[in-house]
Amino acid sequence: MKTRVVVTGLGVVSPIGIGVGQFWKAALQGRSGITAIRPFAGFPLEAYRSRVAGQVLDFDPAHHLESTQAERVDRYAQFALVAAKEAVADSGLRIERESPHRIGVIVGAGMGGMVMGEREITQLYRNQKPNRVHPNFIPMITLNSASGIVAMAHGAKGPNLTISTACSSSAHAIGQALTCIRSGQADSVIVVGADASITPLVFAGFCSLRVLSTGFHDAPARASRPFDRARDGFVMGEGAAALILESLPHARKRKARIYAEVAGYAGTSEAHHMVIPREDGIEVAATMSLALADAEVAPAQVDYINAHATSTQIGDTVEVKAIRHVFKARAERILVNATKSMIGHTLGAAGAMGAIACSLALETGQVHPTVNYDDPDPACALAGISREVQERPLKVALLNAFGFGSNNAAVVFKKYR
Repeated sequence: MKTRVVVTGLGVVSPIGIGVGQFWKAALQGRSGITAIRPFAGFPLEAYRSRVAGQVLDFDPAHHLESTQAERVDRYAQFALVAAKEAVADSGLRIERESPHRIGVIVGAGMGGMVMGEREITQLYRNQKPNRVHPNFIPMITLNSASGIVAMAHGAKGPNLTISTACSSSAHAIGQALTCIRSGQADSVIVVGADASITPLVFAGFCSLRVLSTGFHDAPARASRPFDRARDGFVMGEGAAALILESLPHARKRKARIYAEVAGYAGTSEAHHMVIPREDGIEVAATMSLALADAEVAPAQVDYINAHATSTQIGDTVEVKAIRHVFKARAERILVNATKSMIGHTLGAAGAMGAIACSLALETGQVHPTVNYDDPDPACALAGISREVQERPLKVALLNAFGFGSNNAAVVFKKYR
């Protein structure tokens, strides 16, 4: 019998709030965190095709972290530290009383320390003084910098991994944590998804790919519009989300609060294209089906889907094709929403953000709205998508996350019983 794994703690740093309470209140209100992008030093914004983003405004690391932590890590790792700190506190997990080698850390990140990376490379070429490169440059920009610093902050000495599969990174991190606990390698895992890549070079790169929204510069809050006929690309976001996963026996032993059960996971590769998904949705459907099989859940039992739903023309259409393929007639009775409609696409953090929404939906019976769903596109309209909060007793939720490089992930959550 598989070891049951549950979620006992949550933490968030997002464009609609720092802290789970702020995040969830704003999400239920349908409040958008998409704003005009802050100017890049030395770069006129008019040179960028897209000029809106989901930014974590007024984030002061000094308010949340010790000065040595804040100074020695990139912005994405600062987000990770803050989200992990909240999740650990929320879980009530006293790591100092645990066997440290039984506590793991798994982080999903798409880009790594891009703020520090771009700053240092710019200064190096501008000043041509290689001896002035920041002494912590290498450990600050590596993709595993966040997982390392989170482990150090909490004394977690178990498995320490970083998963980087673009936009599916933190969904895979949750899946790997599930596998880690099921296999007996850890009792608890701090799972984090984090990215902070709204930087001159990365933002320019996404603009060059022509995947970002360009038609709502005068109304940024309207730019991210999954499933809507007027969608014209995704909106970049930033932030971090953290979950504490534990074996059920471990959580019961310490009488922890349980938000939800992580029941199943699947990760696949379409082996198709670096950016564009297969248009028939068959591989996305296969990923969802495999996750449901791992959870021993039938399609007829799924009540809610937190969709990947980036607000691109092809992506949203393909995902709905896949949902219809897996769920048949039931696809019209499942509640579906898009967290990215309010916070944008947080890249490697996106899966963990959706996992927070799944956990809270199962606990409260509330599914947050999909904002800007004003004119449903017939190619990807489903009856369960709504601009309003939907309330219903929920037993099973499915999280979708897909990334560049043909990476697909799906995670199944159950209401804890």
